[in-house]
Amino acid sequence: MFAVLSPMRKALRPAIGLAAAVMLSACDPAAIGGLGGGAGGNSGPKIDPKKPIQVALLVPKSDAQAASIAVSMENAARLAIAELNGVQIELKTYDTAGVASTAAAQAQRAVDEGAKIILGPLRADAVNEAGRAVADEGINVLGFSNNPSIAGGNVFILSPTFNNTANRLMAHARSQGKKSVVIVYSDDVPGQFGRSAIELAAAANGIRVVSSEGYTLSVEGVTATAQAAAAAVKTGEADSIFITTDATNAAMPMLLNQLPSNGIAPDQVQYVGLTRFDVRPDLFSLPGATGVWFALPDQGQQNAFNSRYSAAYGSAPHPLAGIAYDGISAIGALAKQGRGDALTAKALTRGTGFNGTGGVFRLKADGTNERALSVATIKDNQMVILDPAPKAFSGAGF
Repeated sequence: MFAVLSPMRKALRPAIGLAAAVMLSACDPAAIGGLGGGAGGNSGPKIDPKKPIQVALLVPKSDAQAASIAVSMENAARLAIAELNGVQIELKTYDTAGVASTAAAQAQRAVDEGAKIILGPLRADAVNEAGRAVADEGINVLGFSNNPSIAGGNVFILSPTFNNTANRLMAHARSQGKKSVVIVYSDDVPGQFGRSAIELAAAANGIRVVSSEGYTLSVEGVTATAQAAAAAVKTGEADSIFITTDATNAAMPMLLNQLPSNGIAPDQVQYVGLTRFDVRPDLFSLPGATGVWFALPDQGQQNAFNSRYSAAYGSAPHPLAGIAYDGISAIGALAKQGRGDALTAKALTRGTGFNGTGGVFRLKADGTNERALSVATIKDNQMVILDPAPKAFSGAGF
């Protein structure tokens, strides 16, 4: 046993750095306490859609850890502008340096220089501060964060959220007759966000949460939680187990081995993952991976964007680049309709949404978003789509 655990301990070390990076880019606890509340229906400046629309892009170009992301996002935004037909957008880029206070100053500078809407920044705390800086001038911010705690007022978030993913998977589970779930989550900020999202989605879809089992990022912590989760499944008669852990995290292989070894094999309980398993094909052969459900964007749309980006810039886009493209696409789609109110909250939150790099998406009045997602599984060591992403929205949801 010790021969197995020793390499795993080493593997867990970089995972700690990865978890920290996730917190910085998307789930920064310092961002909690955003502007709050629903966006005002008429907030945002009026424009002449026949004239060039001034858009500010705030990205961390001089932040060594995120500079490559910033470049890819700017490229994607400019690709979107090039693909617009009949709409002119003047894009000016501002460097936030990955610092929230700098993002606020640059947001104010952008508005002073004529920007009518802000795209970015990247980090949740920077989005929050940028939104605060220009709220009194009625300028909307389309931030790249996925942290719902900063959304609201003049701040909209564009990145896929845990809430959206959890709800898609819970709705699918309910449609397949699932009624109860045990949640396994990493006891850190991303894990706690994920657990809350799953609990909300379970309640919305009439699924009972039998228990929530958290683990610390250590061999002992993961082992103890796998045992507790298995016991909860057995005693609580849960028919599903929902794991928040990122598939790239070193804890995931341990969970996919230890949960089945504690008596809850995939043929006895439905495994569900909050993050994408397709990014880790090496996991496909593990005992807990067979039949797991997870959600992902429309792959046809995603691959088409990747191909266009690669053709334009000679390299593949960063996974986050499509978010910047989507922001420009939404602005362009509204301006193309000849709407003078294209940059207002009322227009940005139109029910039909927009076509994005990963399928259709829409912004909600509370500043969060909905994205159409496919439900996939692993079968015979291959990813298989079980339920394709919807191509359009209907009513209040998909």
